[in-house]
Amino acid sequence: MSTGHLSIDAQALYAQMQKDLRAQVSESAHLVGITTGGAWLAEQLQADWKRPSPLGVVSSSMHRDDYAKRGLSESVATRLPFAVDGAVIWLIDDVLFTGRTIRAVVNELFDYGRPAAVHLAVLVDRGGRELPVQADYAAARLTLPANQSLRLMRKDAGQFGFSVEDR
Repeated sequence: MSTGHLSIDAQALYAQMQKDLRAQVSESAHLVGITTGGAWLAEQLQADWKRPSPLGVVSSSMHRDDYAKRGLSESVATRLPFAVDGAVIWLIDDVLFTGRTIRAVVNELFDYGRPAAVHLAVLVDRGGRELPVQADYAAARLTLPANQSLRLMRKDAGQFGFSVEDR
């Protein structure tokens, strides 16, 4: 399996996401990061915006349609330290591709209650949807061959970067 680095600037995309979403995400809304890249982004947004509301993390592991094949990943368990019923939730993820992770995450959220609204913000929308899922916000849209995966990395200094891997 070969790996590489994409020449797209993840830090610049994050800065754009932070600026654009700040006007869209109300103070009463809850940020919920999807493990792991989305959780890193949500954590950074929460810190940069100095939001007092608790940050949530949601895992897709238990609701994936390929659970039998993948099993439990090294994912962090879902942690939603607020009442989901009636909440406005902004799901934050790094890369939107087929839509299957988002479907699983929405199922997981509904195990905890019925939110008033769920919005999706992603750093990169790479197209290739297999399910009718669309982001409310994408900092960038790009196309990669289906046999490549795009992964957000977090360096030691907390800086974001991307890697591309052949599947």
